Amino acid sequence: PNIVYIMSDDHAYQAVSAYGYGLNKTPNIDRLAKEGLLFKRASVTNSLCAPSRAVLLTGKHSFINGKIDNEAKFDWSQANFAKILQANGYQTALIGKIHMDGIPAGFDHSAVLINQGEYYNPNFIINGKKEQLKGYVSDLTTDMVLQWIGDRDPETPFCVLYHQKAPHREWLP
Repeated sequence: PNIVYIMSDDHAYQAVSAYGYGLNKTPNIDRLAKEGLLFKRASVTNSLCAPSRAVLLTGKHSFINGKIDNEAKFDWSQANFAKILQANGYQTALIGKIHMDGIPAGFDHSAVLINQGEYYNPNFIINGKKEQLKGYVSDLTTDMVLQWIGDRDPETPFCVLYHQKAPHREWLP
């Protein structure tokens, strides 16, 4: 199967209507949840930004993968699920916020924000090269994901990690 993994920073489950709350209406995410997978019994082993991402990538607790807080270095040479998918014929991409130094390993394409990233005219590291893009970060990230999906080999399965910065504070619409 193709995998589109969406992560939005500091986004409570109550803000997604697929979970049964009326705070927001999210019909497109609700459709994805209905046709795909909706996590109903998930928890984090480390609620900090970067360590939580490292746990999701590696499947290892923070004290094992080494990313115990937002400042600790992350060792990209260790195994992660994108590397496993890639080794089994998947096209892989990571686009958006990761908040970990280094070039993401296990991805055919990466376009990641530097540190926390900026809301407006953010700097990205795109396949190892720093580039400032003009516009709002959510629009830029979304456009890059859609572009990557459209440009990939349609005969090969894919996994894209689509990581939004918003709604992380400072909250700028």
